[in-house]
Amino acid sequence: MVIKIIKGFLLGLIANFIGTYLYIYFFAPYSFETMMESAVEKGFMGGLIGLGGAVLNLLLFFFFLTTKIYKFKKVAQPYEARGVLMATILAALAVMYFEF
Repeated sequence: MVIKIIKGFLLGLIANFIGTYLYIYFFAPYSFETMMESAVEKGFMGGLIGLGGAVLNLLLFFFFLTTKIYKFKKVAQPYEARGVLMATILAALAVMYFEF
């Protein structure tokens, strides 16, 4: 049970990082490194974490809770979903830290 929660937590953190990276890649005029430095200097790091990671964490959360995807059936994974929720709460705390 604890292993499943840790698995969901790690997947949630990875999804948050990938979402932030993809958000910067598609919507930012500069490279990833430049945007990260600029975000820390100008104080919009919380916005990047919030916008980038929230969408993928939401998709991952509902993927773990879904029992049917199109014609395919799968077992619901509530413990992994709890881990993703914990990663989302950690991301929200990071946003609060960077914003305030």
